Amino acid sequence: MSLRPVSWWGERLLERGRDDELWVLADRGVTYGELRAQVEHLAGQMEAAGIGPGSSVAIRMAPSLSLLHALLAVWSRGAQAMLIDIRSTAFEVDRLLRICEPQFLVSAEPPSQVTTYLVPDVSPSVERRPSGRPASGDVCLVQSSSGSTGQPKVIGRSPASLLQELERYTLLEGMPKAGERVVLLNSVIHTMGLVGGILHGLQSGAQMAFPPRMRVGDIEETARATGAAAILGVPVHFALLARSGRGPMPSLRLAVSAGELLPGKVWTQFRQKYGVPISPVYGTTETGLIAADLTTGPEPPVIGRPASGIEVDIASGELRVRMAHSPYLWADRSDRFQDGWLRTFDRCDLDPASESLRYQGRADSIVAVGGLKVDLTEVEQTLLSHPRVREAVVVFGDIIEAHVGGDTELSTAELAVWCRSRLADYKVPKVFRLSAAVRRNANGKMIRDRDLLQAQKETDAHSHH
Repeated sequence: MSLRPVSWWGERLLERGRDDELWVLADRGVTYGELRAQVEHLAGQMEAAGIGPGSSVAIRMAPSLSLLHALLAVWSRGAQAMLIDIRSTAFEVDRLLRICEPQFLVSAEPPSQVTTYLVPDVSPSVERRPSGRPASGDVCLVQSSSGSTGQPKVIGRSPASLLQELERYTLLEGMPKAGERVVLLNSVIHTMGLVGGILHGLQSGAQMAFPPRMRVGDIEETARATGAAAILGVPVHFALLARSGRGPMPSLRLAVSAGELLPGKVWTQFRQKYGVPISPVYGTTETGLIAADLTTGPEPPVIGRPASGIEVDIASGELRVRMAHSPYLWADRSDRFQDGWLRTFDRCDLDPASESLRYQGRADSIVAVGGLKVDLTEVEQTLLSHPRVREAVVVFGDIIEAHVGGDTELSTAELAVWCRSRLADYKVPKVFRLSAAVRRNANGKMIRDRDLLQAQKETDAHSHH
């Protein structure tokens, strides 16, 4: 089929590499020629199904090269892509489809057991939805974020927004360059993995490498075998590597953590083991990249200098980001976007010497206990300073409650003593819930919504008062 050419915002990204140049390394090397052929093939299927400029298309596929081909094919047709996480429940998917009403659903059934990081390539089906509405406004990417509070947010990004974010990455000193290999551990449907990983790789000529499984041995083997210059991931990946990895990799010059604040002990352990500090990248689904420091690898809670072209402000201790208009679709969200400023709900201060932002916890982490103010972030940091605690989330309802991930030998009595020796009595959690790991949402972020965490209570064999 010969495609009717459609001009789209990212054409140049797909045209950069020579046909025989490597694009990614997964279970095998994939060239730019193969990438373009796959995208053109899927774009042909989509044109036959009626997808074209202004169409709205939901994509629900397991992480795979096929997912990336489908996304690029949708964009190459001039259509809007809405990414749905394959881990979302049927209820969450139905709710999103009802809110957004895309005209088409591109999907593929995942394997019954997903044991690999990228599932094998599949041929997706294209289904027209009778109730669907065309894309409205200048939005090419729709993402939903449950954040950490369980309240779904539907976010739209324009071509200009994505291209500006790519430019911020290009100008960021230390980013991977043409010919360098990058072990990409971030989800390819979330902002850092998609823009800072896949799209920046297309723009810069850096090659993404994917481990076969998300295990320490596989991550290290992939990095060593490919001569990776960088590893991009989230704190849980670096915690695994710091705890169980083998140590120095001669080619590794950069480790980048995104998603949530990296625990200080993980930063220290990783640097000791690999000789490379973990560099922070801070951003939101709404804005993309906000701040980073890839050259000095500052110790947490420093999150780096505001990126080129980003305007930030600290109001009452809370970080705000300038935006031309609200990023939220189909909802007002006036609690988050007001007068051209997006509230991040992250408390930060600015180090005048380095001009770097320091993360000070969530703005909604201050609670009143018996008339006394308690910063739940301080309680979390106290728990995280315990040598056998790996993760901690502290929530408040009628009482302060700590959800802790750590060693099996850890006891609630030991944690209570630890906290009492370091915190005023009214700040000490009244309930500790212990497990191997704290619950996370589909985005991989630790859940901070008390009601969602309460659902765990009945099945948590280690719950104690």
